[in-house]
This record gives sequence, C-alpha cells and structure tokens, in this order.
Amino acid sequence: MTTIAAEKPEPRAHATVGAYDRVFYSGMAIAMALTVFVGFAPSYYLRWLDGGPAATVSGAPITSLIHLHGAVFTAWVALFLVQTGLVAARRVRLHRRLGIAGAALAAVMVVVGWSTAIAGARAGSAPPGVDPLVFLVVPVFDLLLFTGFVTAAMVARRNKEAHKRLMLLAYVAIMIAPVARLPGVLPLGPLGFFGLTLLFVLLGVAYDLISRRRVHKVYVWGGLLLAASMPGRLVLSGTGVWRVFAEWLVG
Repeated sequence: MTTIAAEKPEPRAHATVGAYDRVFYSGMAIAMALTVFVGFAPSYYLRWLDGGPAATVSGAPITSLIHLHGAVFTAWVALFLVQTGLVAARRVRLHRRLGIAGAALAAVMVVVGWSTAIAGARAGSAPPGVDPLVFLVVPVFDLLLFTGFVTAAMVARRNKEAHKRLMLLAYVAIMIAPVARLPGVLPLGPLGFFGLTLLFVLLGVAYDLISRRRVHKVYVWGGLLLAASMPGRLVLSGTGVWRVFAEWLVG
C-alpha cells in the first residue's frame, strides 16, 4: 500500500507536461499576426486611409503581383491563427484536414514569393543604399528556409511535438520582412531586424525549458539553422558567386 501511494503522484506530474501548449502556441500566433499587421500597416494594410505610398519600403511599385503576394501571405497568417485555435479547442480532426490546404497554400506562397522577389530585383527595388541584387539574398533565403521547414513539418505531421515546432519555425523564417518594417527597426540594420526575428525562436526555447526542462531538438537544430543563415546570407551576398547567380535569376 505504501508503494502504491508513493507512485500515484508520478502520473499526475507527467500529466502537467505541455499542459499550456495550446495557450503558448495560440499566443505566439496572435503575437506574430500583430507583428505582421503593425509592420505592413503603413505601407500596405492601412495605406488607403491617407492615400498612402504607391510603393513598398524597398521601392517597388505596388503592382498586381504585390497584391497577390500580400493576399497569399496574409492568408497564411490567418490560417496559422485558425489552426492554432482549432488545436486549442481540441478540434484536431478539422486541424488535420485544413493542414492539406495549408500545404497547398505554402506551395503557392513559395511560387508567388519567388516571383515577387525576382520582379523586385529586376525593377531595381531595395532599401535605400542597398544593391537590389545584394538585397535579393534575403527573400531567397527566407523562402528556402520556409520551404524546408514546412516540408519537414508535413513529413512529421504525426509527431505533434516536432510538427508544431517546425511550423512555428517556418513562420519565423518569413517574419524578417514585417519585423524590419516595425517602427524604428529598419535603421538598426540587419543586426536589429534579424535579432528581433530570432526572439520568436527564443520564446519557444524558453517555453520548452519552463514546461519540459529541456529544449526540443527541432528548436535546437532548426533555431541554429535560422540563426546561422542570417549572417551567412550577408556574407554570401558579397561574393562573386552570388552576383553571378543573382544576375542569372533576374536575367
């Protein structure tokens, strides 16, 4: 009887692991959606209120392709909110069905994002003082990482611990653009907007440590890949190899 009584608390202790996952990931989805809205509000979402700019921050004219790009990426933000909300409401079956639409949307995002990036570089659009072909390295890497993380998440869709972290990393991979457009961030340069983007990964790491006392391997390796890609792409953008590749892309 003494042994049985001593063993009873252990299942209850294990039951608390991940008890707040639904709250955390729903909160992250909301925080990231707000970041996207605030970042793009002056140049896109709310530009109609005051007859706002006819060009993006990087100088590209707001064309039909830009509108398509905005539509599909906004759809991703909305779908991520819905998907985390469904999990929080324990509507897992519907969440999985919508996952098929999510995979299709991700494929469309890559095609549209790639086309938009190349069209912008071809038109000479880039932040002030930056060579458009050099700047092209940022969206190219964003899309490569996004594609890799979404693909890995689809492969690991039955492993919920890996899946939800991979989907979060995929989202973080395309958060550089809205973060850079937050008030006062762009003048900080790459160190500022890359560093602030990584805060979303660090929040995931911190939550793992608090809730599980260890960091999931997806955050370890995926987070390191994201972090390494940021200075890595800047170094690559200054090489002759990248120049030739970028000229080939826009040509």
